[in-house]
Amino acid sequence: MNRPPGRSPRTAVEAAVEAARWAPSVHNTQPWTFAVTGEEISLRADADRRLRVADDEGREMLVSCGAALFTMRVAMRQAGYRPVVRILPDPDRPALLAVVTAGEPAEPDERTSVLVAEIERRRTHRAGFTGLPVPDRLVQALVRSAAAEGARLTPVRAPEAVAVLAALTQAAQGVQARNRRFSLEVIRWARPPGSSRTDGVPAGGYPLQAARTEPHFAQRDYAWRHRWGSTGADPGATDPGVVAVLTTGGDTREDWLAAGQALQRVLLHACAYGVSAAFHTQVLEMRHLREFVREELCSGEYPQMIMRLGVTFDAKDAVRRPLDDLLD
Repeated sequence: MNRPPGRSPRTAVEAAVEAARWAPSVHNTQPWTFAVTGEEISLRADADRRLRVADDEGREMLVSCGAALFTMRVAMRQAGYRPVVRILPDPDRPALLAVVTAGEPAEPDERTSVLVAEIERRRTHRAGFTGLPVPDRLVQALVRSAAAEGARLTPVRAPEAVAVLAALTQAAQGVQARNRRFSLEVIRWARPPGSSRTDGVPAGGYPLQAARTEPHFAQRDYAWRHRWGSTGADPGATDPGVVAVLTTGGDTREDWLAAGQALQRVLLHACAYGVSAAFHTQVLEMRHLREFVREELCSGEYPQMIMRLGVTFDAKDAVRRPLDDLLD
């Protein structure tokens, strides 16, 4: 196949790296760097941005990097080239997570174009939803999106199971809030009003006081001992939305990267239909609670993300580090 008119592999590489910086990450830590060599991109984990208290094994860091990897793949495809990906290519370099190369020219399909259009529009939600329904047909499409990346997205339909997840989230948040090391780590990534930082969660990115959902899913206390947060959230947005758990059959570094790719594919797909996601990782940061969820609610699969999907009209700005800070 001939090269797409006006598109070079180098252009596709640049588009992929630019898009990747918009991927979601825990506390918006953006724990990645990129190295570009010709038509090849190396994705590396930035261990200095790992949550040392909450994420001592680096699982959340790699899930975040997996989201960046999927974003690179879909952006490169939109730029007219098939991405060729090697996962964990060098055992002697554990920080090197993937190498992405611009392969054969390939015209993007409609689905790719739809996903790419949402990369910069997608936002994480940190409160309740409006109560407008998420169509079952869309939920099933999101399940298929996760499966396409080697993960399983399971909507939690039973009210009793939803109540259990809500209670576990409250318990984990309560324990973490009493732990000074956990609290200081969260506040490290919370940004005060007017901050010029380009990482972490800005004060406009979470409500000053979130309305309680029923059942209640506890939120992170980014404003710990401060009066930070947005006052523009809809106080009537109390619906929890569709609760879902993203799981993988294994719990290796490869599985964490696969979970991140599945997560981003699901988020972009949902965003195209006006659906946002709220995340609850507190439970998964406590080994015994995560194991309980795995055994009792996930049929033995490993939970990588607990989320709520719903409709919100609470628009937020996003902050991302400039590309110069990400290129190694």
